[in-house]
Amino acid sequence: MRVLGIETSCDETAASIVERDAAGHATILSNIVRSQLDEHAPYGGVVPELAARAHVSHLDHIIAKAAEAAGVKLSEVDAVAATAGPGLIGGVLVGLTTAKAIAAALNKPLVAVNHLEAHALTARLTDGIAFPYLMLLVSGGHSQFVLVRGVGDYERWGTTIDDALGEAFDKVAKLLGLGVPGGPHVERTALGGDPHRFAFPRPLLNQDRLDFSFSGLKTAVRLAAEQHAPLTDQDVADICASFQRTVAEIVAARARSALERYAAAFPGEPRRLVVAGGVAANKAIGAALREAAAGSGAQLIVPPIPLCTDNGAMVAWAGAERLALGATDALDIAAKARWPLDSADMGLDHAA
Repeated sequence: MRVLGIETSCDETAASIVERDAAGHATILSNIVRSQLDEHAPYGGVVPELAARAHVSHLDHIIAKAAEAAGVKLSEVDAVAATAGPGLIGGVLVGLTTAKAIAAALNKPLVAVNHLEAHALTARLTDGIAFPYLMLLVSGGHSQFVLVRGVGDYERWGTTIDDALGEAFDKVAKLLGLGVPGGPHVERTALGGDPHRFAFPRPLLNQDRLDFSFSGLKTAVRLAAEQHAPLTDQDVADICASFQRTVAEIVAARARSALERYAAAFPGEPRRLVVAGGVAANKAIGAALREAAAGSGAQLIVPPIPLCTDNGAMVAWAGAERLALGATDALDIAAKARWPLDSADMGLDHAA
């Protein structure tokens, strides 16, 4: 089957056509992503209204490019999948409404995809791994461990109680005047810094839980910056390096604990940790996770970075996975600003 996937949950306007064969193997026929970085840069972060307007202006063209690149007419796709949440509700509405219109006009099935499920299933698109496995999702809006038992079958083991990790990177970058997006700026600046100069706190690390907290760490960075003001370039580099090291240690420690829980829950099963989300691009965090996985006897799977960040291919693939199980959605399905991955309505009981 060939599925058109549409993603508009934040500030990427994306469309893709993915093919899934009878054996469950995937081929990405096209994957077009338009970033809105330039539109939002003057404001120091994503402005929801601007994001939604940009989706309206560009989505039709992005879909046309995806079809052209795939060498496929829209009438030749077997279904249309779109992110229906969670995300910035204006942007989600643009993508979902467009998908409904295409599905209705072409008499094709519609699959409303949970954005988090799309991330959770990406490793099956890229690596073809079997269920079950453990996923660490680290992005601008989410930081959580999720047990992936199957399509529509998820259990959240830990999440952030305040800021997501990507959000913490963005706020630290803004505090230090580094620009957006924060993650790459902090990582580049940290290359010239001393990661041991500042001893930042590791919130919740002494507690027997898999949750994250980055608000206190962010506050500690602000206090260090205020204490050493006016900051030199070296001060900024040292703060970034120390912050990044602290984050990497927190994430690695949590990953070891999560893998221990996984081993206890699934004795004899291969241990696999899948990492998804834009923060997966951070090399220091990646190195810490590789070390943690190796020490736990686990395989670390990180899809190619363009497929870790928001894209249409992951949405198309999630749609194909659900469609293969007979799951489709009615045209009156609503967009959702919030949609937990482990909620009851993630199941396949609504299949038509």
